[in-house]
Amino acid sequence: MTVELTTLKNGLRIVSEPMDGLQSASLGIWVTAGGRNERLEQNGVAHFLEHMAFKGTKTRSALQIAEAIEDVGGYINAYTSREVTAYYARVLENDTRLAMDVISDILLNPVFDGREIETERHVILQEIGQALDTPDDVIFDWLQERAYQGQPLGRTILGEAANVRGFGREDLETFVTEHYGPDQMILSAAGAVDHAALVEQAEAIFGDLAPRRAAEPEPARFIGGETRHEKALEQAHFALAFNGPGYRDPEFYTAQIYAIALGGGMSSRLFQEIREKRGLCYTIFAQTGAYADTGLTTIYAGTSGEELAALAGLTIDEMKRAADDLSPEEIARARAQMKAGLLMGLESSSSRAERMARMVQIWGKVPPIEETVARIDNVTTGDVRLFAEDMAARAPAALALYGPVGGAPGLEALQARRAA
Repeated sequence: MTVELTTLKNGLRIVSEPMDGLQSASLGIWVTAGGRNERLEQNGVAHFLEHMAFKGTKTRSALQIAEAIEDVGGYINAYTSREVTAYYARVLENDTRLAMDVISDILLNPVFDGREIETERHVILQEIGQALDTPDDVIFDWLQERAYQGQPLGRTILGEAANVRGFGREDLETFVTEHYGPDQMILSAAGAVDHAALVEQAEAIFGDLAPRRAAEPEPARFIGGETRHEKALEQAHFALAFNGPGYRDPEFYTAQIYAIALGGGMSSRLFQEIREKRGLCYTIFAQTGAYADTGLTTIYAGTSGEELAALAGLTIDEMKRAADDLSPEEIARARAQMKAGLLMGLESSSSRAERMARMVQIWGKVPPIEETVARIDNVTTGDVRLFAEDMAARAPAALALYGPVGGAPGLEALQARRAA
């Protein structure tokens, strides 16, 4: 299959890839603005705006938006991350024009009805409350906040409740004006799609929009530190993060392979040593997340308050051991897991559309999948050991603890163990 990319005169980009044998298509608009594009007083507005997308336009009510897609058996949704907001649908081949019409309608013609704003305000406040009651969810927000203290990248996507209580139509319209220009939008589609037809429809809908130059987000600075929230829970939640590469950094693939080998599956070191051999927890994993200019390698575990000190110490020990003796077999296994995850994901039109949008955002193009696989294959055992050494000994760190954590070692103690 061939990826096609077209840029309109006003900067809107259209990327698509047909997939043989599919009778459905996934398509959407990815807006290159999310939580980190908000000013302090705007924190949470990008997510609020996403909620309002389905609450009515100048031509459709909230019910009519839902019915337009569901009457043809389709699916429509949206999400907000720290760097993008996405509005997407999956429909049968003959309904792609309808899906594009609905998505463009909610982006270009929202009415922001006052009653609907109040309804969604209550919904989002409930969502914030639910997140605070979900320890293995909120701990990552606290970890992010500690890693990037005082910066847009460190704030929650949902926003502070006080902000959400105060948002009105003007706040939503301001964010749209600042960040929803055609040059900040990527139309991505995969499956039973026709690129020329997509371009023609996009030109008709978006072609007259004037480009808007948005302010660049504040560069990220990893600060680190510790945050501890004691509460009478059954489990103690432990999250440890290290400063890592952004997604344009040559070490990005090395970081991913390292995280998989350290804690990415049942065969990983952390799982085998801490869960299988010691029985200290039910859940433990490592993962790598990346942004344009920074990244985090994160370890998470849930255990009892009594076992937390042992678990934390062993985690540091396993990181140090990995720097010394990660084997070629472990790296090969991690590479295979990474490639399998990538290639299996491409069997889904939704995943493929999302990946293309992200590639266009990052690189301005969609690199051939063979190029990505080659980058993964080119990571050597030596590369991963060097990266592991940096994680174990030098990389700045952040720690978040939640639950019965009174006896847990702090970041200072863990740093001393790293240095020992």
